[in-house]
Amino acid sequence: MSKSYSFILNLAALGSSILSGIPVCSLSYGNAETDGQPVSFRNDVATILLENRVACHGPKKAEGGYRIDTFDELFKPGDTGAPPVISSDAVSGELLRRITSSDKSERMPADTDALTQPQIDVVKRWIVEGAKLDGEKGNAPLHLVIPPKLYPDPPATYPMATPIMAMSFSPDGSQLLVGGYHEVTIWNTADGSLAKRIKNIGQRVHAIVFLADHKTIAIGCGEPGRNGEVRLMDLESGNLKGVVGRTSDVVFDLAVRPTTPTKDPTKPELSISNEIAIASADGIIRIVNTDTLAETKAIAIHADWVTAIAWSDDGLRLASASRDKSSKVIDANSGELLASYSGHAAAVRGVLFLPDGKQLFSTGTDKKLHRWEVDGAKKVVEVPVGGEAYKLVRGETFVFVPSADNQLRCVNLSDNKVTYSLAGYQDWVLSTAYHAGTSRVAGGSMNGEVRIWNATDGSFIRNWVAKP
Repeated sequence: MSKSYSFILNLAALGSSILSGIPVCSLSYGNAETDGQPVSFRNDVATILLENRVACHGPKKAEGGYRIDTFDELFKPGDTGAPPVISSDAVSGELLRRITSSDKSERMPADTDALTQPQIDVVKRWIVEGAKLDGEKGNAPLHLVIPPKLYPDPPATYPMATPIMAMSFSPDGSQLLVGGYHEVTIWNTADGSLAKRIKNIGQRVHAIVFLADHKTIAIGCGEPGRNGEVRLMDLESGNLKGVVGRTSDVVFDLAVRPTTPTKDPTKPELSISNEIAIASADGIIRIVNTDTLAETKAIAIHADWVTAIAWSDDGLRLASASRDKSSKVIDANSGELLASYSGHAAAVRGVLFLPDGKQLFSTGTDKKLHRWEVDGAKKVVEVPVGGEAYKLVRGETFVFVPSADNQLRCVNLSDNKVTYSLAGYQDWVLSTAYHAGTSRVAGGSMNGEVRIWNATDGSFIRNWVAKP
């Protein structure tokens, strides 16, 4: 069977592990059944519901007309008209009947394993204790109700390397941050030695960016079909500083908003450098203030996964790529749609603006790099890149294109020609990072190999496998 990008994105899917011998992390209910404390909806019940196919009973798909994606919806009858939850009554109620039914055609969850007896006991206890909400908003999605998770430690030694879907140079270029399994590993670029491991991260890492302070790392991560979020971690200590952009599916990409110049010194708030844009598999683009941790915008302009996100250099426009075969541009302040490009006629995996903000590059499963204009969404040129191409990285005069043909290409912005191709990989090149100060470019592959070159002439510097 040939590989596909969907396979890459789902390496950590339910019921399997991306690393042999490493257990798959799953959401688990709290300790209310053993510690004598009242059952918590946030910590115990919501976690059970989210773990067990909330997607089948949510706003997009509600089997039997019943939804369990929020506390409020949990109490609304489905097609049967029977009350789902009767407070203090652990015998009656449609919810209990469904989760305890031996009839697979009626049982919740359907088409998967039934709840364990301890999980059923937790739900029963919660109902007996009054079916209360220990939170502020009954209409909040379950993934926002549950407190930030403490993830398990990664293995001390990996039995095999993991695909590198995200990487970033440190601000001074001396280290390379690489996405691992429930962690980000940090490697010295001088010799490829492992310098540090930042833990307590979601199962798979798809994006790593530094915030404006150069001390905080934003990490886009998640578990396919279950959860996604952005973890803000302190580079020095490795401590968690905050969690934003929490969603029901994987976070694929992040972009820090460049400072927007302002000519009015009395309005410094117009100069924005504390926002990040988040691209997720739930099809939503989120803009989050990293100082307040508040979500300032949620933009639903795509019909499928949002796979990549990029700001214009002035921070006024935002571009996105999607599995819905389109790339779009919006006004970042108003949210107005400015352009929708469908020239790939295939899933789009990468997007970025050219320096003037009037044109963009995008890549996808059509194995081409497209250059197109915001005005009218008109194609300028397309460049073959040998294989399915992924997220792009740009310098002042070039763009780097990682590809499934085991190469990383440097394309010149002035003539749209491939200046050089960086080869030597034995597997797909999935990610890339560029450091202007040291003129270094790095590429990470499906088989866990990191290779670093001189970006000026494409000369090879060193390589290693990013496997602790």
